[in-house]
Amino acid sequence: MLREAKLHRGGGRQALHFASTVVIADFQDHLGSAVAASVGDKCSYMHCDVTDEKQVEALVSHAVAAHGRLNVLFSNAGVMPAMPSGVLDMDIAELDRVMAVNVRGAACTVKHAARVMVAGGTRGSIVCTASVAASVGGLSAAAYTASKHAVLGLVRGAAGELGKHGVRINCVSPFRVGTPLACRYSGATPAQVKESCCALACLKGVMLKPSHIAEAALFFASDDDESAFVTGHNLVVDGGFTVSPINFP
Repeated sequence: MLREAKLHRGGGRQALHFASTVVIADFQDHLGSAVAASVGDKCSYMHCDVTDEKQVEALVSHAVAAHGRLNVLFSNAGVMPAMPSGVLDMDIAELDRVMAVNVRGAACTVKHAARVMVAGGTRGSIVCTASVAASVGGLSAAAYTASKHAVLGLVRGAAGELGKHGVRINCVSPFRVGTPLACRYSGATPAQVKESCCALACLKGVMLKPSHIAEAALFFASDDDESAFVTGHNLVVDGGFTVSPINFP
């Protein structure tokens, strides 16, 4: 699912090295079609709002009908609260919106992808995007943090169930990238987001790029030996932010 066009242009192109065909889905039809066209003829676009389970089911059914089977599904749809807010002034309607996309949407996607993989005897791979906020608190609004903790729980719970069918499920938890979504939420420029992330990460000399996240997802998507024995894992792509030393006085 589309989250940011930049990530999916890179991810779509890289995915074609591992798969014969790629289907991109989102509810932003103009953007989604443009991303699919930029990737190439082997990539197509289909409209899908992940908060509507019937649309998710139709998407998965379309992919199987058009291409024979579903080997890999990357669940990457996600939103943030419209504006930063604390627990004391949390907008519960906004919490519902965030959970509907980030958690319910991911659950619908995992459910229907897993069903066709199991039914078809496919040793498939499901990859979900969580966040570094799934590992720590205080990085974002409580609604977003709660939703990403839930995604991690969904992945771990599903891994325990799907392993007997040969289906793997893992998640990627990136640090912040200077995408339009992150910039709108924080009010920062892409350069400011990059600068703050570089300052907070303990790994120096490298800057997080969308392609790093795409490569992490493709590691899990590979049906070769790279990740064949990995399931229920949370791959944190944060430059060591979550293990940065704290210098106590």
